[in-house]
Amino acid sequence: MSTDFDIVIVGGGAAGIGAARRLASVHVSTVLIEASDRLGGRARTENAAGRSLDLGCGWLHSADRNSWTGIAEASGFLIDRRKPAWGNQYRDLGFAPDEQVSARQALDAWKTRLIQTPPATDCAADALVPGSEWNTYVQAMGGLISGARLDRISAADFAAYDAAATTCNWRVPDGYGTLIVASLPPTVTRRLSTPAQAIELDASGVRVVTTAGTVRAKAAIVTVSTSVLAGASIRMPAVLDDWRHAATLLPLGNNEKLFLEIRGDSPFDPETQVLGNPRDARSGAYYIRPFGWPVIECFLGGEGARVMAEDGPEAGFVHACDELGALFGTDVGQVLRPLIASGWTRNPNVGGAYSCALPGNAPSRQALASPFEDRLFFAGEATHAYDFSTAHGAHDSGVRAAEEAIASFAEVR
Repeated sequence: MSTDFDIVIVGGGAAGIGAARRLASVHVSTVLIEASDRLGGRARTENAAGRSLDLGCGWLHSADRNSWTGIAEASGFLIDRRKPAWGNQYRDLGFAPDEQVSARQALDAWKTRLIQTPPATDCAADALVPGSEWNTYVQAMGGLISGARLDRISAADFAAYDAAATTCNWRVPDGYGTLIVASLPPTVTRRLSTPAQAIELDASGVRVVTTAGTVRAKAAIVTVSTSVLAGASIRMPAVLDDWRHAATLLPLGNNEKLFLEIRGDSPFDPETQVLGNPRDARSGAYYIRPFGWPVIECFLGGEGARVMAEDGPEAGFVHACDELGALFGTDVGQVLRPLIASGWTRNPNVGGAYSCALPGNAPSRQALASPFEDRLFFAGEATHAYDFSTAHGAHDSGVRAAEEAIASFAEVR
């Protein structure tokens, strides 16, 4: 391995790729190292049943201002701009129209309280109305959105994301993960299956010790997840304890995806959606036959995703089939076959889905994003003030870190 570069990027997800793109545009010598055997991080497109299925991020959220939208257009990727079927319970199965109205009103009122009259505790759960029949529904939605129980969500953090997000959500039929990985410039040196074991500081810059040797550079951009940063897999000097501590206050939630293949005749219509059980905090959300494909995309969040985290993908498939059977009839189990599943919480290179600030700790995002001595820069979705939990937030944080590094080089010269 060549060991002398201007910048070493630790982590090959959307943030690392965003940083690499910016550095390549100004011809900064860069090497990107990635612990796993693939690029993309939490953006992962897998081919199954002849389809490109996203096991990580799958929607261009806030697509009208999403950086990946422009990258996709410039790269020739097709973008599907149809409005999602979210919020439309197919045939009102298990969720009567009047119940849907009441539940959504409860959710909207809860979000409004987070913004206009936030609880002094900054705990999102404390904005619930005691005794409301739809509190469990709000809990389920919070889990799907943030991956965590409401008592572990900062009200200010949730409100910042909600206020910034637009209602524009598009898709990439070839896969969001495919788009992100394809965007890494070929001129950027990359090293896969090369876990970082330690980040060290010396008079000339930084050293990143890996399983394949030591990379020396003037500076490093660290883009690993908060779970990895707060963990013990990468040794760091004590002067970085504040960054590690900030990462512990921005833990990754539980969100998992799995896909069921539809075989034979079924009651499933294309581009439809159902919520499994609006009165169960473990409820999954099911996107049926996206693009007309014979699959069901099953999204589990919060308590629902913990089923998979604790008991494995088999338990997730059982949970999904049980919820779909309760809505469409138990006979549907005969046409559904487990196809593919994520495992973000069990993945040692990730350790969860995306970050969620604990109550009182939304400022930890800014703390984590702060550079150290103009030679260590931090990026990743967790460092974005309001677009956290998204691939575009990760990308933009990588660009921000790259620009900080470029500016530090200019000052030295």
